[in-house]
Amino acid sequence: MDALTSPPALPADLSLRPAAPADLPRVAAFLSNAHPDSPVSLEDLERLEAGRLEGEPFVRTLAVQAGELVGLAETGVPRMDGHPGWLDVTVRTLPELAGGPLAEALLAQAEADARQNGARTLVSRVREDWWEKPFLEARGYREHDRMWPSTLDLRTLDFARFAGQEARARAAGIRILPLSELVGDFDEAAQRRLYTLIAALLLDVPSTTQISVWPLEVWQRRVSGRINPAGEFIAVAPNGEWVGVSELHQPIPTRPGTLHNGLTGVLPAWRGHGVAYALKLAAARAALSRGYTHARTSNHSVNRPMLAINERLGFVREAATVTLKKACGA
Repeated sequence: MDALTSPPALPADLSLRPAAPADLPRVAAFLSNAHPDSPVSLEDLERLEAGRLEGEPFVRTLAVQAGELVGLAETGVPRMDGHPGWLDVTVRTLPELAGGPLAEALLAQAEADARQNGARTLVSRVREDWWEKPFLEARGYREHDRMWPSTLDLRTLDFARFAGQEARARAAGIRILPLSELVGDFDEAAQRRLYTLIAALLLDVPSTTQISVWPLEVWQRRVSGRINPAGEFIAVAPNGEWVGVSELHQPIPTRPGTLHNGLTGVLPAWRGHGVAYALKLAAARAALSRGYTHARTSNHSVNRPMLAINERLGFVREAATVTLKKACGA
């Protein structure tokens, strides 16, 4: 929408108002109603709220009609692609209002809030099969990046099929161990060591724009307290160096029995020895032993090596999540 275009008139009984902390349960329920195929839990929202930094811009506007929450607009710093001058805009409505005047008004509100907070680039993350994608593209947003979520039924994983990869990793002197066996308390020193490995791996992940790595203090605030050391697997080189990781320890509240498979990566010098497979398989065994049945992950579309590994393991690819981008003022 052009910055000079007036937002469309809304019904007299529909109002836009700032959200309050007490609205969070209603917001979670609304987001799940807006896209039932991608439910959002109150726990998810509370975690995001707790991870916001002091002074970080964030505006949430609610659309209320006859006491019912029917739409939402948000502006804030992207958790992914958090580059200087980039602000995220989100527009959601109930399905029956998709793409209509309310969506137009909410987008105008979100973009105005972004400009007021100094945005130079607007970004929005939507699933490729949602109405928001063509809606935003018709208003100047263009695809910047694409990520493929996928899910593995751990009960169908044929571990024997990958015995050769695990043997290669052992032959190279690599040990795969849970973090719980490598450290006593997950104290400051252990956190710094793990963060150093994760930061190096993230900077090497193939993506359209190099991943912006959070500073240590931000990572500690948002991530370290949620790590279950029994499900964080480390590849240890013969000299004791930590050279790879696979994170499979965080339950997904809206998907019972499912763990989020976060970063899996290996430092360049140790690739080609089956280490990534060995990490994934060790994490999968641990997840099964804890009673979980599924692992869910997401990979950049240009990260072909990891996509190939996941496909061989049996991950089933789902509709892509697309990052759309627009120059502020365009």
